Amino acid sequence: MKKYSRVKKILAELQDFYLLCINSILKLFKRPLYFDDIIEHMEYAGSASVFIVSLVCLFVGMALSLQLSAELSRLGLKMYTGKIVGIAVIREIGPLVTALVFIGRVGAGQTAEIGSMILGHQIDTLRVYGIDPVKKVVIPRVIASVVMLPCLTIIGDLVCLIGGYYIAVFVSNQSGSFYWSSIIRELNFQNVFSGSVKPFIFGYLISCISCFYGLTTRGGAKGLRTSTTKAVVTSIVVVIATDFILTRILLYALGFTV
Repeated sequence: MKKYSRVKKILAELQDFYLLCINSILKLFKRPLYFDDIIEHMEYAGSASVFIVSLVCLFVGMALSLQLSAELSRLGLKMYTGKIVGIAVIREIGPLVTALVFIGRVGAGQTAEIGSMILGHQIDTLRVYGIDPVKKVVIPRVIASVVMLPCLTIIGDLVCLIGGYYIAVFVSNQSGSFYWSSIIRELNFQNVFSGSVKPFIFGYLISCISCFYGLTTRGGAKGLRTSTTKAVVTSIVVVIATDFILTRILLYALGFTV
């Protein structure tokens, strides 16, 4: 009986989450639009996250280039470091690492903020005044995440490549011009499209998951802690699983052989 109740609860939560995702799309262009809230959340999700994204991506790029240089040197293929770093960062590592940092900074913040509004009965106050919480609270955060995560991904990719350049040139003594020319040759439609589609989907999923757990917060400070933890863990799992699925679909759609 307990297992049945648990399954029923999980199915109910999934239903509520899907309804929230659908409503965030259906009500996207309905008035009022709350432009001030959108700009405020874009600033929080975007410009305030540039430093931490850049710092993480810098060390990821350096570590990737260091590992590749060490392994390729044994095979006499060290000149391919730039090519491999460029493909890995643009297609996979840049979008995924940026999304994970985004979850820790922005996703957790969205859950905690909305959860505090629930516990402080501010969401109930919005309903009393006839304001739709999805329009006022959820949609501005979804728009901000969908717009700013791709921008952060571009910055993260560039910083990651710069970190790889530093290791390749100043540690492995490779040619800097050849490193960048190898990367530029890989900036074709397939690679760029594969890496640019993912951040839009990641941003939407992260924001919807964070808002959902924020709106379902119950039980005071302990409940807020639980909701924030669930939001971060669920977002990480969903983003990594979605990344695998998207990679498989894009490889097939763009004509890559596996």
